[in-house]
Amino acid sequence: MRATSIDFDKYITSYPDFPKPGILFRDISPLLASAYGMSCAIDQLSAQVSCFEVDLVAGIESRGFLFSTLLAARLGIGSMMIRKPGKLPGNLVHESYDLEYGSAELTMQADAQVAGRAVLLIDDLLATGGTMMAAKSLLRSCGAVVPASVVIIELAALGGRAVLDMPLIALKIYDD
Repeated sequence: MRATSIDFDKYITSYPDFPKPGILFRDISPLLASAYGMSCAIDQLSAQVSCFEVDLVAGIESRGFLFSTLLAARLGIGSMMIRKPGKLPGNLVHESYDLEYGSAELTMQADAQVAGRAVLLIDDLLATGGTMMAAKSLLRSCGAVVPASVVIIELAALGGRAVLDMPLIALKIYDD
């Protein structure tokens, strides 16, 4: 592990008024396009989660998958997916949650064999915390322990960290 420390601002582009007026969209496409940036991101995340003993990394649909697999490979453990409805086969467990503009649902395979295992959650962004808490609830309903969560970007002004009842690691925190 190199744990290179860099400022991720140059790998995140801000787009005002996207997808609608008043929203400042933080785009991680430049990070994904940079081998160096992604390597540094995985280095930093693996160093920061090393204090937790985890068995699996669960990526939340869909950009969470991009980081969960890389982080899991770096940690030498497996990865799993938490997805939107209609995306996974087999027997599924479901968790609904509220959004500022409606509701949504996440699913995971009921036979994911997470009971008694420590599962680290990862997503690209934390806003209000609803998605992360729904994913945690899904895992816990199947007997998993969720010691921490990881995001690339935290939008601190939206208060998501306050609703999480677990440690949160964020590579980049924006206060606006």
